[in-house]
Amino acid sequence: MATLLGFFAILLYFSSEPLRRIDRNAASAIGGTGWLDALSIIGDQWVIITISLLLILYLWVFRQNYRGMLFVFLSVGVGNVINQLLKQTFERQRPDFPHGLETFSFPSNHAMVGLLYLFTVAYFLSEDRAGNAAKWLVWLVAIVLAGAVGLSRVAGMEHYLSDVAAGWFAGYSWFVAVAVWYEMRERLFRKRPVNEEK
Repeated sequence: MATLLGFFAILLYFSSEPLRRIDRNAASAIGGTGWLDALSIIGDQWVIITISLLLILYLWVFRQNYRGMLFVFLSVGVGNVINQLLKQTFERQRPDFPHGLETFSFPSNHAMVGLLYLFTVAYFLSEDRAGNAAKWLVWLVAIVLAGAVGLSRVAGMEHYLSDVAAGWFAGYSWFVAVAVWYEMRERLFRKRPVNEEK
């Protein structure tokens, strides 16, 4: 709920002078940072599609987890559609930079869908980890990578920091919604045989 409110707060105020000042300061601080800009490849569409398909294949072949496969589709696939709809709805122009892009800026697709696929991978990888330390490590890597992917778009001058933050907020909100649905379905499925025996 907090991240959803954060998204709407940015939506309402991204044209305000205080937020524009933050965007300018962020661009000045990390804009043109080559190594950070290079990390945007982690959030490129072909990488997201490839990793998501591999995860679906893993859930199908090794775990026969069909709800998990649907989880990936809802989180990453539908999340990408939501991002495109938001872009077309709000039509925020991108920052001025030499290698211009024709799509709109708000919210950042790399930040939103990058977080969705990284968190989805972490969710299922952490299920297979026995110890808490291993689970924390998986999630730490996912969080760091999602943060780096979002900031890479500011470093490359393709997005404002407010676009990236809105992408993180929207992506996390959607991920939680899908995860709650999945957990509820899993608990219902586990209880069903017991109820039927009674």
